[in-house]
Amino acid sequence: MLLKSIRTPTPHKRDILFLSLTGIFLTALVLGNIVGTTKFVTIFSFEMPGWLQSVTPSLVRDGKTYTMSVPVGLLAYPFTFLVTDLISELFGRKKAQTVVWIGFFMNMYMLFLISVGHWFPNTYGVSGGLNLFEGVYEFVIANTISSMIAYLIAQTVDVRLFHFWKRFSKGNHLWLRNNGSTMFSQLVDSTAILSILYFSGNLGDNITSLSLLGILIINSYIFKFLFALLDTPIIYAAVWLFKEYDEDPEGYKLYQS
Repeated sequence: MLLKSIRTPTPHKRDILFLSLTGIFLTALVLGNIVGTTKFVTIFSFEMPGWLQSVTPSLVRDGKTYTMSVPVGLLAYPFTFLVTDLISELFGRKKAQTVVWIGFFMNMYMLFLISVGHWFPNTYGVSGGLNLFEGVYEFVIANTISSMIAYLIAQTVDVRLFHFWKRFSKGNHLWLRNNGSTMFSQLVDSTAILSILYFSGNLGDNITSLSLLGILIINSYIFKFLFALLDTPIIYAAVWLFKEYDEDPEGYKLYQS
């Protein structure tokens, strides 16, 4: 009965679903920009065989050990692509693109608010973490603007490619449009953000050439590529659960009622 209640659409429930997806999107996006590269976490590591070690650049390994290490902010970011794909599938391209633009302006709003806090004078003897706040402020200002440029490009590419593949397959093969859009747009995102940081001088001192930049882009993309594969069953389950909510104006339905 609970499942039937969830799957029975009403205007109010449609609003709740859309706002919930938008909330997940905005939370992941803003959180990713605030925590960013403040910490790197290890996803996995393994000892490489000799043949693999010989073709793996030393920049992304420690001797024989390859470690998939990503910034903590990146853990949240792939969820934004999952959400835009789900909104695209259920609500159509225009609403998905609207959420992308809202995400952009909300991050600009976040930058404004944190800047206001920086501009006001400190109340000495009261602040509990002034150095921490100023460190976060400098970090956010330096990274959010460049990441938002990359984000806007990549998310727009994702939404448009999703609907290209949806029209191409006449609404069939959700895996094709989910992976075909996300995998390419994630590559666009990794290339754009790291290139902007490289040319603006905000990458590490060891990244001194375009070839090293390319290695960094590939290593960053591997995590996003794996996530794109893993989110396919999630989006199938979500579309099945909420198939009655489908109001895509293009009229394609993956699951027929």
